Amino acid sequence: MSDATDTLIDRKDTADAHTEMPSLNGKRIAITGGTTGIGRAIAVLLASEGAKVFVCGRNADHLNDALERIREVGEGDGISLDLAEPDNSQKFIDKAREFLGGLDIAVINAAIPADALTKMSTEDLRYAIATDFTAYILSAHAAAEAFEDQGDIVLIGSMSAHTLTAASTVYAGMKAGVAGFAEALRKELGPKGIRVALVEPGKTGADFQYPDIPAEKQREMIHAETMLRAEDIAVGVHFILTQPRRAVVQQLTMAPREQDKE
Repeated sequence: MSDATDTLIDRKDTADAHTEMPSLNGKRIAITGGTTGIGRAIAVLLASEGAKVFVCGRNADHLNDALERIREVGEGDGISLDLAEPDNSQKFIDKAREFLGGLDIAVINAAIPADALTKMSTEDLRYAIATDFTAYILSAHAAAEAFEDQGDIVLIGSMSAHTLTAASTVYAGMKAGVAGFAEALRKELGPKGIRVALVEPGKTGADFQYPDIPAEKQREMIHAETMLRAEDIAVGVHFILTQPRRAVVQQLTMAPREQDKE
C-alpha cells in the first residue's frame, strides 16, 4: 500500500460511523434468577464488562457456583431466597442496594416452568403466578423506587407469549402479561429517566428446560441451531444496556435460526 493511500485512510472522518456506547464499567446491577441459565449468563457477561452485580436464586448451591464464576471475571455477590414469597422482591432489592451502594440497573429474569392449566394443582398454579408474574411486578416496583436520577429495567419475557400451544396456557398467559406490563411501564417511567426493555427469548438451553429436555439433548439442539445458548441472550441484554440514554430497545426477540424444525 502506498504512502498516499495510508494518508487517505488516516484522514477518514469516522465521527458519524457509530453512535455513542455508554460503558457498563462501575454500573450497579441487580439480577433476579441470576444463579442459573439466562440470568447467570447475563451476570457473568455484565460483570466481565466491569459492572458490579448482585444476584438471587432459590438454591444456595447454585448461588455459590454462580458467584464463583462471576468473581473469576469481575465483582459480585448475592442472596438465596424465593421470590414467590410476598416480601422477598423488596428484600432482594434492599440487599442489592446495600451491597452495590445504590442501583443503576435491574434485570428481572427469575422464572419457573408451568404446565397446561388443567394439569396443574391450585397450589402449583398460585406458586407459578407468584414467581413468573407477581414477582416481576414487585421487583420492578422496588427497583423503580431504588433508582436515583435514572435507571434501566430489563424484563426477560418469552416468545411463548406469542407462539401459543395447548400446553402453554399458564406460561403463555403470564408472559403475555409481562409483555403488556413492560410496554405500559416504559411509557410510565420514561419521563422519569428510567428505560424499560423487554427481551423475549425463544427456546434456550438452561436447567429451566429440565426434565423435558435433558442436558445432552440441549447440547445436540444447540449444535443443530434449533436452540440458543443462554450466553446469546446475555449479549442481547448487553446491547440494550449500551445504547445511548436517548434510545430504548422496547422489545428484543431472539430465536434459534432453525427453531421451527423442532
